[in-house]
Amino acid sequence: MENLINNYLFKALDAYPYNLEEAIEALNYALSYDDKNTEALCLMGRIYAETLKDYEKAKEYYVAALAENVNAFNIYPFYIDVLLWNEDFDEVTKLIDFALTVKGSDKAVLYLKKAILHEHKGKYKKALEVIKIAKKHTYDFSFMSDLDCNKDRIKGKLPKKKKKKKASTKS
Repeated sequence: MENLINNYLFKALDAYPYNLEEAIEALNYALSYDDKNTEALCLMGRIYAETLKDYEKAKEYYVAALAENVNAFNIYPFYIDVLLWNEDFDEVTKLIDFALTVKGSDKAVLYLKKAILHEHKGKYKKALEVIKIAKKHTYDFSFMSDLDCNKDRIKGKLPKKKKKKKASTKS
């Protein structure tokens, strides 16, 4: 039975996001065999969030997935994105703080999400501080470049300091 569920899950993962009809069909089969499969629930949450923009429904799938396995660290970044998009800032703060305690979670990604949360709140200096922390937790050159791009974007939002004009002295 588990092989059958995995086959449908792999079909869904392979089809998403390019063939949504096939992905949803395969996910429905996987969930009909095991309605508590964390990977299937997570992917269904992604479809609702990323494609259908139904954040409330997506949140339901993520909550169900984490209720089954709170240590499913791969779910947290997707769930955090939904909370950010839905402007559920109090919830996202708690979720990030918890996710950082989960063994195996990608701390660099989670700190980047925290920086983006601060950016949403207009706390640009705090966001830049958190990006520095994220850099300490990344071991991937490509992700380091992503962090630099995010840093540049956030720096661009900082208020510009006005230059003081020097008083001219005439003799």
